[in-house]
Formats: sequence, C-alpha cells, structure tokens
Amino acid sequence: MSSSNVVALVMAAGYSRRFGEDDKRCATLTDGRSLLAASVANAEQAFPILRVAIREEDDATLLGLAESTPLVRLHQAHLGLGASLADAMAALSHDARLKSVEAVAILLGDMPWIHQKTLLSLQRQATRDTIVRPCHEGKPGHPVIFGRMLWPALEALSGHTGAKEIIRHNAAHYREYQVEDVGTLMDIDEPAHLALSTHATPGGA
Repeated sequence: MSSSNVVALVMAAGYSRRFGEDDKRCATLTDGRSLLAASVANAEQAFPILRVAIREEDDATLLGLAESTPLVRLHQAHLGLGASLADAMAALSHDARLKSVEAVAILLGDMPWIHQKTLLSLQRQATRDTIVRPCHEGKPGHPVIFGRMLWPALEALSGHTGAKEIIRHNAAHYREYQVEDVGTLMDIDEPAHLALSTHATPGGA
C-alpha cells in the first residue's frame, strides 16, 4: 500500500495524571522541543497525511504545534481513551479529503523516538482489512495500523476501553511486524523519562 493511502492519527488528548500537575504534552525534551511537537514532527516525516487529535479547549500554539498542523478537536476526551478514539475516528471517517485513505496509523503523542524506517515499513504492510503492529523482542508496540474495514469498530469504542478488544476480536486480521526499534515501546509517563534516548531502556512501555 502506498504511504499516501495511510493517515497518521496522533492521539494527544489524554490527561496524563501520572506525569504530575504539568501538561506532559508541553514538557521540554533535551533538544528544546515540546514532547508533542517532537512526536508530531517525527510522524509528519513519514506520513504525507496526518491529523493530530487534541482536546476541544486546547491552544495548539501552547502545545508547541505549528499553525499549519491539521487538528481534530475531541469533545469527549474527558471520558477516556476509548471515547477519544471513537471521536477521532468519526472525524476521519466523515472527512471528504480522506475518502481514498485505506488505513489509519494510530500514534501516541508521547512517543517521539520511533525510527522513520519503522514507520515507513509499517505503512508498506498495511491493507484495508488488516491490523498491523510492530513487535520488538516479543513486546507489541506502537503505532498500530487499522485497515478501513476496522474503522467502524474504532468508532464504537467508549469510556476508557482502548483498541485491545478490537485486536482480540479480530485475531484473523492481526499481523505483528518484527522490528529492531526500541522506540516503538518508549512512551513518556514521568518527568524522568524525558531524558531517555532511543538507546535507553524504555520507561513505562
């Protein structure tokens, strides 16, 4: 599948209570960028089509995002990850500009260290009726790519229930792709994780 047929959806509407009182998305990495800006920039390099899902009330500029960043504003972010995914996927499904898109790569806004090679390779594995997920040393990581056939199931999510049940109920369509990229496991849950690099031990993965 051509990369132009896969839309990247960066989920960045969570409240990250484990991080403390500060907004994790605005946290500064060692290179001076905000965590969210770094994650989005990494995704943009690999995916020609991208959307960033943030809360309805968010100020994108304060999050470090460029004015040109294509946003999906979520009305149900306070209800949990499942509700946020459903909200975001409904927006993608009804976006006329995405009619030719055949899969969505769901990335997390706190994972800036996934290699470009990994993201490009995953796109090539995507099809309209498969779920593709990277696996590093036996551990499944991110992003997860859902073919368009699975989008209605994502739109039906609610509350805090993420996409794990969709994967479980569609085992015949699930494919794991082996990678050497520890960045697929490395999310930032605590301030101490900000100093991690792609060569460090993943924290909170």
